[in-house]
Amino acid sequence: MAAPILKWAGGKRQLLSEITGRFPAEFERYHEPFVGGGAVYFHLEPENGSINDLNDRLVTLYEVIRDRDPEALIAENRTHEHSEEYYYDARDEFNELHELDEKTADERLREASLFVYLNRTCFNGLYRENSSGEFNVPVGRYANPDWVQADRVRALHDALQDTTIHNEDFEYVRGVATEGDLVYFDPPYEPVSTTADFTDYHAEGFDRDDQRRLRDLAVDLDEMGVSVVLSNSPPVAELYEGVDQFTVHVVEATRAINSDADNRGEVAEVLITNVRPERQRRTTLSTFE
Repeated sequence: MAAPILKWAGGKRQLLSEITGRFPAEFERYHEPFVGGGAVYFHLEPENGSINDLNDRLVTLYEVIRDRDPEALIAENRTHEHSEEYYYDARDEFNELHELDEKTADERLREASLFVYLNRTCFNGLYRENSSGEFNVPVGRYANPDWVQADRVRALHDALQDTTIHNEDFEYVRGVATEGDLVYFDPPYEPVSTTADFTDYHAEGFDRDDQRRLRDLAVDLDEMGVSVVLSNSPPVAELYEGVDQFTVHVVEATRAINSDADNRGEVAEVLITNVRPERQRRTTLSTFE
């Protein structure tokens, strides 16, 4: 079974049963417009479908894993070193590669390998960009990090073979989803407090207007006969009030990645879906009031 190659803030490994339990028992193709670390996608391993992310470095990584001989990426991963000096040199190289308008196949391979290395050795596995789009997370403190990830590279290579990979706005799915398909949305979360900030994931951010666009897209997909499941933080629930075809459920998740250690632990999340209970993989639901 495939498993994520990256540590990823907001990853859904702790909620897999809650999320996939609300999926319809049967569907045609599967689409994930905010794939991130891919915990749900790689757990599900759909026979065909699409993934998307606005983070072009992440998309490059998945394309390299899908399209190249996995042994090439594994060999490149083995070239890295475990030292603070090497980490910052690698981070500089990673940012320099990102600035290139066109990359050779070898440069794409190198960028993908640097992404895995930096993710596995940076502070707390965070991904963060500054306003210029530069990855700026400092080095972490690990005794023996595994950035080679050989088994996962091979498994992900197989899992992605029939997957279309996009690097677009999430509304791309409007043009590819058809009746009977399933779409799972896991967008950057609405902050749960005035001091929280979830827009550092990408320099362009994801704001309240984007959350409204996502709500409107979910409604349009419902009218097309597409099953929709969406996860988010509790403040977003109000956007779906009065939208009769969607129900909102609260679940508890474990947040393992946070720059503030005091904010790790159990947090509330909401799952929003148009999939009727009788069509879901599970039958017992706790409705969010």
